[in-house]
Amino acid sequence: MMALMEKFTRRIGGILGTLRAEYWQLHNRYLADYQKFNGDARQISQQVIDKLWEGDFYRTSLGHFDFFWMRDFGTVADSLVKLGYDEKVHHTLSWALYHYHRAGEVTLCIDKAGNTFNAPAKKSVDALPWLLHSIVVSNYPLNKMERKFLERQLHGYCKGLLEPKTGSLRQDVRYAELRDAVNYDRSAYAITLIARMADCVEQLKLENFSYSASQYREVLLKDYWNGEFFQADSVTNVWSSECGLMPFFLGVIDDKEKVFQTFEYIDREKLAEPYPMQYCKQQEQFNFRLGMGKWLMPNYTGTTIWTWHGTFYLHLLRHYDHPDYDKHYRKFAQLIERHRTYPEMVGPKGEWYTTPIYNGDPGMIWAALFLELDF
Repeated sequence: MMALMEKFTRRIGGILGTLRAEYWQLHNRYLADYQKFNGDARQISQQVIDKLWEGDFYRTSLGHFDFFWMRDFGTVADSLVKLGYDEKVHHTLSWALYHYHRAGEVTLCIDKAGNTFNAPAKKSVDALPWLLHSIVVSNYPLNKMERKFLERQLHGYCKGLLEPKTGSLRQDVRYAELRDAVNYDRSAYAITLIARMADCVEQLKLENFSYSASQYREVLLKDYWNGEFFQADSVTNVWSSECGLMPFFLGVIDDKEKVFQTFEYIDREKLAEPYPMQYCKQQEQFNFRLGMGKWLMPNYTGTTIWTWHGTFYLHLLRHYDHPDYDKHYRKFAQLIERHRTYPEMVGPKGEWYTTPIYNGDPGMIWAALFLELDF
């Protein structure tokens, strides 16, 4: 009876967390005005990062995403460590693992009260991979209880999302991922995150995941590389920024020839204009989730410029010593200075993104990715 009551309480907490997130999204769209900061792009970004820490965990934004997102934190964990915030990264991971263990599952989101939930309301393909990635890059010291919990999560992940004999991502299961507005058919991003998770499992010496990173790498090269870039998913041979960039950003694919072919495609299609970088130019080829399509959220993941992908792109330009790095860095800095915050996304000309039901968020934790570039 106690276990049933605890499960019921957790479920209610998750529902309340989701409703709270939706409320603040609407509140910020119609009533709130985001805080603006003085200084150049680096000074603005630093002020954003400082304000996102309130002593317990790193929040995702200074707007309606004022709670913990595993995905967003995972993308910046390495940058925060390199910026010298390893103690705060460890504190955040300890806080998240405590609430995950208490809830019995790794979810995308945790609110201030410790309620765990997924947004959108379905299990994600990438929360557990980003958690393991964060643990590895920050050298977080797992205790015995945390290790056992993660091994149980790996068992559930394999059972729910992967084909048991091959480790292939199941086609018949719907899940959330970075481009949460779209229903993919096994995206390149999802395959990349599983490959990264396999690598992390090996480094952490965890049990209950018997598949190798190399087999997912081979899938990406065989089924997703089209000669110019990694295509969006197994059946959609068009560009989507998170799918085209993440295999290189996470080091799952380290191939200078292929990354330069990708840069050439981005340049030819002007995907980094006027700022880096647009999500995609062919959004009509995707199957959008209910309520997130072209009518209620027009161009949400189309030619809109997402600063998340802009920083992934800048990191790759720098890592591979591309001659256009300085030019794109300056343009990106100008975008931050234009809005005097670190925006989630802007319109095709750099204007603030706004629709009848959604407003781009200010002060994103992604600012850590930008700060690391000159560290």
